[in-house]
Amino acid sequence: MNELIGREKEIRSLTKWENSGRPEFVAIYGRRRVGKTFLVKKHFDERICFYVSGTYKGKRQVQLMNFAKELSDRTGKPFKSLKDWTTAFWALEDYLKQLPDDGSRKVIFLDELPWLETQRSGFVRSLDYFWNHYLSSRSDCMLVVCGSATSWMVNSLINDKGGLHNRITHEIHLNPFTLREMEMYMESQGFKWNRLLMLQTYMILGGIPYYLDMLDKDEPFSVNIDNLMFAEDAPLRTEFKRLYDSLFGKSEQYRAIISLLSKTEKGLTRKEISEKLKTKSGNLSEMLSDLVNCDFVRYYHIRKKKINVTQGIYQLTDFFTLFHYEYLAKRPTSGRFWTEHINSQKISSWQGRAFERVCMAHIDQIKYALHIDTVPTEYFSWRSEDPDMKAQIDMVIELDQGITHICEMKFDSHGDYELDKDEAEKIRRRMKAYSAQTKSKNGLRATLVTTYGLAKNVHSSTIDKLLTLDDLFCI
Repeated sequence: MNELIGREKEIRSLTKWENSGRPEFVAIYGRRRVGKTFLVKKHFDERICFYVSGTYKGKRQVQLMNFAKELSDRTGKPFKSLKDWTTAFWALEDYLKQLPDDGSRKVIFLDELPWLETQRSGFVRSLDYFWNHYLSSRSDCMLVVCGSATSWMVNSLINDKGGLHNRITHEIHLNPFTLREMEMYMESQGFKWNRLLMLQTYMILGGIPYYLDMLDKDEPFSVNIDNLMFAEDAPLRTEFKRLYDSLFGKSEQYRAIISLLSKTEKGLTRKEISEKLKTKSGNLSEMLSDLVNCDFVRYYHIRKKKINVTQGIYQLTDFFTLFHYEYLAKRPTSGRFWTEHINSQKISSWQGRAFERVCMAHIDQIKYALHIDTVPTEYFSWRSEDPDMKAQIDMVIELDQGITHICEMKFDSHGDYELDKDEAEKIRRRMKAYSAQTKSKNGLRATLVTTYGLAKNVHSSTIDKLLTLDDLFCI
């Protein structure tokens, strides 16, 4: 990927902060492989006057050597080792003082910050001193830091209780590409795939630029998936463990949570997770928070019997991780597994579930298509607690203006979705149960999100509002 695609909101923010005329301290975090480094390097380009990246599992002296080598390359002076981080930031300060005082913005970029903070290294406290006692008075300087260990970025930097408390001037949580951004990227790379193929790709890889960059435009969709996932030397076949090991110190504990969540479609409460793992670990809440911050898990609420009572649920949402547990963890032996099974009932059922998750990841696009993006809304899932009126709704969008959308999500790769008698009755039963148990006074609208459209028949009038795949690509 050679050019900056999408990220329009982030680019506007970075441009605004760059031109603020004040010293800025910007923290960018998000899931590993999501494109944080690429965004910063491409946007600031030659305005970056100093760049160093942490080394995975590198000891303090290795990190300091990399820091010293960058200073040597920038200044043209002989390489000189640095004894600690205090000395390192003093040297960086001396270098910055020597740069021309021409009013141009000078960007200092520290990448993979959590890897720089090795055990008892004193890195954060030295960074704290560097910012507070020098850089915060330089209106021409902008410090940009990135990290994939999102929990560390949030807890140890952004929410630091020491000298960096409230020192971060701005933060960006960089999310995976949306479907629209993915389409823009793939078109820029010469792909001629239609939106259905892009959707099916998103179900597997999510909007992760690093993974999308591995696709080959000259190969069919199924061959691409086989080459990336199932072939003997497939580059993503062993990605799962590497991914979690690079983010979490005791990754086996995090993977145990992820494995458990992969076995349930709708998610589990913290209590259920604790009981099923048979653990009383005091740091379970912290680990769950870490997984949410790293975009692997979402924390959402299910409305209970009374409309103002909710229950917190943790649900696995990372597309690559879900695909790993669905297929790769079972170690299929065929290197052409996807090509051989793509039309099977098992994969068709999986695509139906994956489509629901894609819709949940595109709630903003759904609200935009419903023309409710500018009005106050709340969205959640709902489960009936009445044994005589069992029902479950995956997506409820509630407006302050007296309307509630009861959303159904149906994947059909062949054409317009045909609503039959049984499914129409299920929708009516869910709406009736929701109305009765929540006592909501809002008018209910049955809203269908599907791939192509809704076939006209005697049951199609059950649907009040129709959204298609194109609506998920709208913004």
